[in-house]
Amino acid sequence: MPALTIKNIPDPLYNRLKEAAKAHHRSLNSELIHSLEKLFLPKRITASEHIERARHLRRGINADLIDIEDIQSAINEGRS
Repeated sequence: MPALTIKNIPDPLYNRLKEAAKAHHRSLNSELIHSLEKLFLPKRITASEHIERARHLRRGINADLIDIEDIQSAINEGRS
């Protein structure tokens, strides 16, 4: 497995990494790997998870504030 040395880490960043590692009961190395994985290898969601998230967001919309003419106008503006 490849190794990596990181130099010149700014103190505030190092301290936040150290705090996060402690909070998650991980070593600094493990916390850094975890953070990089979250950043560069985001979890892929299934179509059903995506649909459920859209439904959840839709439930939070007040339908009384939106009318079909406004929606159609916005669609048409995007097509010009």
